[in-house]
Amino acid sequence: MATETIPNVSILFNRPYVDGRVLENIKKVIETGKISGDGPMCKAVEAQIKELFSVKHALLTTSCTHALETAMMMLDLQPGDEVITPSFTFVSTANAIIRGGGKPVFCDINDRTQTIDVNDFERRITKKTKAVIPVHYAGVSAEMDEILEIARAHRLVVVEDAAQGVNAKYKGRFLGTIGDASAYSFHDTKNYVSGEGGAFTTNNDALARKAEIIREKGTNRSNFLRGEVDKYTWVDHGSSYILSDILAAILKSQLDDLDEIQAQRKRVHDGYMRGLAELERQEKLRLPVIPSYCESNYHIFYILLRSEEERVRVTKQLKEFGISATFHYVPLHSSPYALKALGTRDLKLPVTDHIYSTLLRLPIYPQLRDAEVEYVVGKLREILK
Repeated sequence: MATETIPNVSILFNRPYVDGRVLENIKKVIETGKISGDGPMCKAVEAQIKELFSVKHALLTTSCTHALETAMMMLDLQPGDEVITPSFTFVSTANAIIRGGGKPVFCDINDRTQTIDVNDFERRITKKTKAVIPVHYAGVSAEMDEILEIARAHRLVVVEDAAQGVNAKYKGRFLGTIGDASAYSFHDTKNYVSGEGGAFTTNNDALARKAEIIREKGTNRSNFLRGEVDKYTWVDHGSSYILSDILAAILKSQLDDLDEIQAQRKRVHDGYMRGLAELERQEKLRLPVIPSYCESNYHIFYILLRSEEERVRVTKQLKEFGISATFHYVPLHSSPYALKALGTRDLKLPVTDHIYSTLLRLPIYPQLRDAEVEYVVGKLREILK
């Protein structure tokens, strides 16, 4: 039994995958004498991202948050302008809208993939709506064809929050390359990491040029370096969002191991799916759904339990067995800030509230051994028997 092979077990919730080659990459950066941002290593990684994910423009940023802020800044939102996004997302999605000068309008998610409810999104469009931010959850795509069709009919900009979607696909296209612009995350908790970091991606030349200016503190420095102007100066609003070459060196080693990292995460995912299938048949939990039109990157593995009370109990018991597990996202519409500043007290998002109450995330990372996966499965069977 797996429970007998791992005595005194302590299974971490997350553990970044770091290849030994990262030290050589960092050494190369130091030897160039260019350890700030937008140097040779950043340029190499941006080229790698463009090639790997078939996107025309990729600009490394200091975080996914800053990539989202870049996207919102370029919209030139005016007071009262609205941007629709799911409430079931990380706070950065909403913060980026606010920092860009707009107002977040929260919509519900669907009960199948925990991504934006297309019908609820359409219902919430008004004359003030300027954009939508679909969030790809757990490496599974939102329904991008439907979202794009609605957005185009209402002349809305589509910005993908692909923080969890790096190297995942929708109908053969990589997430982060489908909408008008997108944001990737390379945070320590993601599949491919630089410690802190992100990327702004787009296939639109004009948006790429504007993003360059925004992340360069509102200057046309990139134009100057390409020899397009004879000096650079302040030409628009912006901030300092360029990733350092040191952190890009870490990311490069991750992208070099892209297929191996994904394969190992799939191994863990598949182990959970096989091991917990009987509990789903017994209706004691629900397992994740990956629609046929999606290719997941296996960023998150979650189960849906029958109530919040059961979720709390299972989490506690897993911890007693040395297994780290956690819930995900207090819905933004019920957060203290949204209640106070956005007046969301009467907003009803029933699916979001139910998913938040019952979702439990299990450990998933490349170094997680099969015996440890079996141990987690065995303890869940014991707890839910």
